[in-house]
Amino acid sequence: MDIKRRRFLSLAGAAAVLPTVSQIAAAQGGPKLTQILRNDLQGQGEKVQETVVNILEMGPGAAAPWHMHPGAQELLFVYEGDIVLEIQGQGTKTLKAGSIGIIPAEIPHLARNESSSAAAKALVTHSRAEKDKPLTVLVQR
Repeated sequence: MDIKRRRFLSLAGAAAVLPTVSQIAAAQGGPKLTQILRNDLQGQGEKVQETVVNILEMGPGAAAPWHMHPGAQELLFVYEGDIVLEIQGQGTKTLKAGSIGIIPAEIPHLARNESSSAAAKALVTHSRAEKDKPLTVLVQR
C-alpha cells in the first residue's frame, strides 16, 4: 500500500471516530464538537492550495459590493445578527445567527446588513484552488 493511500485511510478512520470521541468528551464535561456543515467543494475542481479565515463585522446598513473570488469557494457562518446574501443565479436569502451560506468559486455575490440598529458578524472561510490569483475581484452589475 503506498504512503498516500495509507495516510488517507488513517485520516478517514480518525474522521469516522471523531463524532464518538466528541460525544464521550461532552458527556464527561469536556469540549463539545458539533458539526454544522459537511459539503463538497464547489466550482474549483475540488482542489485546495490555501484556506483563508476572516471575521466579518458589518455595522447597521453596511454592505459589501458585488464581487467574486477567483478559484475560491466562500463559506459564511453568521454568529451574530442577520446578513442578507445575494448570489447571482441563486437569488437572495437572509442568514440568521447560526446559519451558513456557501458561495461557489467564480460566482458574483454580495452581502449586506439590512438592520438599522444591530451589527452582524460572521466567520468567513475561503478555500482557494489557486492562491496566485487575487482573493477578491469587484464585479460590475
